[in-house]
Amino acid sequence: MKKYLTMGVALLSAVTAAGCVSNSKYKAALAEADAAKTELEKTRTQKNALEQQVKTLKELNVKFSNEAQAARDELQRIEHARDKERSDIAARLKELEDKQKQLAAQNRSLRQEYDDVKRHNETLKSLVARYQKELKERQRTAPPTLSSTPIVPAPGSTPVPGAAAPGGASTPSAPPAPSQPSVAPMNINTASAGDMVLFLGLTKEMADRIVSNRPYRIKGELVAKNVLPKETFDMIKDRITVTP
Repeated sequence: MKKYLTMGVALLSAVTAAGCVSNSKYKAALAEADAAKTELEKTRTQKNALEQQVKTLKELNVKFSNEAQAARDELQRIEHARDKERSDIAARLKELEDKQKQLAAQNRSLRQEYDDVKRHNETLKSLVARYQKELKERQRTAPPTLSSTPIVPAPGSTPVPGAAAPGGASTPSAPPAPSQPSVAPMNINTASAGDMVLFLGLTKEMADRIVSNRPYRIKGELVAKNVLPKETFDMIKDRITVTP
């Protein structure tokens, strides 16, 4: 703008110095001054527009900076939450692995206990079978009850009880019925562990526990003192006693 004003002033000065100026040159100078003035206004408008754009850009820059900072803060929060969740998952996974190991160990222990109980039941069955077999053999080999041979009385005579038979034998009044051998209950307060294993079908450990926890006042103390399981006690309770 100053440039154009300087040019206009210089032109007027030159005209004044020359002393005379033609009308056409004067009008041209005025037109040039108006053009310079218009150009100046245009330049001012562009300058204001540029300043407004700069201001807008600065505001946008501040806004974008704030948004970028908020985004960074949110990203840090998400990363922190992710790390914490990852740590929690790792701890939970470790806990589940430990629990799985414990369950596996319990499973092996239960399987071992089941196998032991199964073997124990088979041993009990074998001992009971052997005891029953020996009992039957004892019953078969037991000596029969001796009885006198009845004497047939002579026809027409009345048999006399206690009368002497030929050969010095007396005639009994009636032949006694054959008796069956009976097995007395075993006294667990005096019996040996070996007899308990043989005749009751117990294991050596059970028999030793019975011996080590003597004396017993009643049979039920075998269960009350945790010497025998109730199932085993129910199997032998009718074949044992605590009194002589």
